[in-house]
Amino acid sequence: MSKLEEAFISVIVDRSAMAKIFQMADASNLVTELRRNFDAGVTRGYEWRVTQLKKLLVICDKHEPEIVSALHDDLGKPELESSVYEVALLRNSIKLALKQLKDWMAPHKAKTSLTTFPASAKIVSEPLGVVLVISAWNFPFSNSRIGRIIMTAAAKHLTPVSLELGGKSPVVIDSDTNLKVITVRRIISGKWGCNNGQACISPDYILTTKEYAPKVIDALKKELEAFYGNNPMGSKDTSRIVNLNHFDRLSKMLEEKEVSNKIVYGGQKNRENLKISPTVLLDVPLDSLIMSEEIFGPLLPIVTLNNLEECFGVINSRPKPLAAYLFTKNHKLKKKFTKTVSAGGIVVNDTAVHFTLPTLPFGGVGESGIGSYHGKFSFDAFSHKKSVLFKSFLGDSAIRYPPYSRRKLGLLKTLVNSNLVDTFKVLLGLS
Repeated sequence: MSKLEEAFISVIVDRSAMAKIFQMADASNLVTELRRNFDAGVTRGYEWRVTQLKKLLVICDKHEPEIVSALHDDLGKPELESSVYEVALLRNSIKLALKQLKDWMAPHKAKTSLTTFPASAKIVSEPLGVVLVISAWNFPFSNSRIGRIIMTAAAKHLTPVSLELGGKSPVVIDSDTNLKVITVRRIISGKWGCNNGQACISPDYILTTKEYAPKVIDALKKELEAFYGNNPMGSKDTSRIVNLNHFDRLSKMLEEKEVSNKIVYGGQKNRENLKISPTVLLDVPLDSLIMSEEIFGPLLPIVTLNNLEECFGVINSRPKPLAAYLFTKNHKLKKKFTKTVSAGGIVVNDTAVHFTLPTLPFGGVGESGIGSYHGKFSFDAFSHKKSVLFKSFLGDSAIRYPPYSRRKLGLLKTLVNSNLVDTFKVLLGLS
């Protein structure tokens, strides 16, 4: 087995085998070996690539229990979330690393993509290759600040980048929705059911009318209790906060003077266990910390409006989000929302599910990212579109060569303009 085959990394968690830390020197040697094998034509064949991808899937299936176990140890992540959203689908450290590597394999070395792999990633031996071990998130969300750092580093080498960042993804709720059953449950699933709000496309805040907000809050309370019980801090179905730094960051949001008295549900915290309960807030100031940066946690503010049309002003006055969600039966509102709101992706009457469709490009715009991937879009993101033109030695024309004349100029102009009548006139000397 070549070093190249060993270099294609599958994302597995095996704490007992953390034998070697992946250092910059290892990366340099790996890139050199990859380029050498690419230049030798090893990776160019379609059959070879398919074989490697199949091996990757075999490794993932084989090590699913270790992945699930490690995610539970690190994040308290429920087995169902890990198996369905990580091993099968949906973004976090393992999902993102696996997808970037899988997508990169298909089109070979044509383009480099940078992503924020955890600094705690480690490499261990595996019969089918080398295994990337994720033990914790050091970059639990990739905001525009980190994106600028990455782009600055890439610019030194003229390396193109594809950046999936994040942002404050809004949820707009109209008063005509199936609130108690569909709308609220789908919001909870996309917020707290996706790693307890620690996902880049997690709903960040709700926009609804002052009149409808009490109904939204009541429905959220009822369904949250149905999902996580009367003591959500003890629920096994919510993940922990990724680390102490981010626990303190979220706590600071909640403890801000203008925010602490806006909690209408939840708010419990346990720093030792890195647990924060699902928390709903009402009418926090728009200039507060919780409304100024991506929350990336189990906190969900509700901002009320005089009328739903005001939602466009609120959303468009802020940096463009990675996702935007709308719940309504109003076809005119759906049309206006999709045309007016600029976001990485838009989902109507659900949250987060667009990420699961390989037929849709996934990526941000402006502050929420650059480029997109998933399915064929991943192939395109990592490919250079090289132009190739073959010409014969027949049909050469003297008009393209000196000495130039007015007749040649006139003929070339008519040819460029594709005007056959004028072309014949020039040839006949009539123009």
